[in-house]
Amino acid sequence: MSVELLENERLDELHRNGYFIIQNPQKFCFGMDAVLLSGFTQVKPHETVLDLGTGTGIIPILLEAKTQGKHFTGLEIQPESADMARRSVEYNHLQDKINIEIGNIKDASEQFGASSFHVVTANPPYMTGQHGLTNANEAKAIARHEILCTLEDVIRESAKILKPQGRFYMVHRPFRLAEIMVLMHQYRLEPKRMRLVYPFLDKEPNMVLIEGLCGGKPRITVEKPLIVYKKPGVYTDEIYDIYGY
Repeated sequence: MSVELLENERLDELHRNGYFIIQNPQKFCFGMDAVLLSGFTQVKPHETVLDLGTGTGIIPILLEAKTQGKHFTGLEIQPESADMARRSVEYNHLQDKINIEIGNIKDASEQFGASSFHVVTANPPYMTGQHGLTNANEAKAIARHEILCTLEDVIRESAKILKPQGRFYMVHRPFRLAEIMVLMHQYRLEPKRMRLVYPFLDKEPNMVLIEGLCGGKPRITVEKPLIVYKKPGVYTDEIYDIYGY
């Protein structure tokens, strides 16, 4: 299928099921965090999934390729990103499996209804307030800074949207781990699995992958570390496997 690319857009191969994604480097391109979240997330054959702040739709598209989930929805507040996501869905002939909706994470439970999904995923903005912010209107700034939603917004709305015993999956930064745990416990998204991601074996972790269970009992499993690079420019075997190379 041919695709009409707008100014500055490009078509990138995803190395999964022959899928491609439309991106605009001038706005925002998905990173490793989204790919690692797609590898950490577990979706069963009958389940429906909502991705909060889906951007150009990378996580729903990867989860459709990697899992047997029934249906995937992406929620995105920026119309340009949502438009790219919809065109990527059409390009990959996934209209029956994936739909992209425009909306605000803060209002997600009103938009979709309570207890409406089995799984919620989120790769939210990591930075608080105005730290390092130069232009609050830039798509990149919105994706990286808590301008339009906060961590609490993401966790609160996920707890409302999930069915009882539904699962929440998020990638974030370790420096906010205490806040993440407190908020998840507060909204009864009990942390169940956690995995720290290290750029190199001898470096500090720079990402955390976490799973929460809606209404679950307190008990968490800390999985073995995920190491990204064997040496500069060379991924570990597990990273190559997650990417599908």
